[in-house]
Amino acid sequence: MLQQKMPKQSTTKLYLNPSKVRPSGKTDFKKLAAMTDEEIRARRTGDSNLPEIDWDAAEIEIAEPIVKTAVSIRLDSDVIEFFKDAGKGYQTRINQILRSYMEHQQKKTG
Repeated sequence: MLQQKMPKQSTTKLYLNPSKVRPSGKTDFKKLAAMTDEEIRARRTGDSNLPEIDWDAAEIEIAEPIVKTAVSIRLDSDVIEFFKDAGKGYQTRINQILRSYMEHQQKKTG
């Protein structure tokens, strides 16, 4: 029997200390900071990668940044190769799976 996935609701997370969140990608943040709101709106118009956000309909969750802790863990070699084969970010994917499992267990006991 196939189980259908329910569509995921979009959630925007606002971090309490965004200055500690490192920007990723190739954005020129100095150039962006120098632009006016109108210049930014004009640039993003028509860009399908930057859809307009309906803030009235958005579900906003204010979240504390989660501090990462470096650990040493022994994993089966085929397990680690599976995640590494998917490309860059394999540690993040492992963390996401562990978080999902943790949250599921917490819901069962909670």
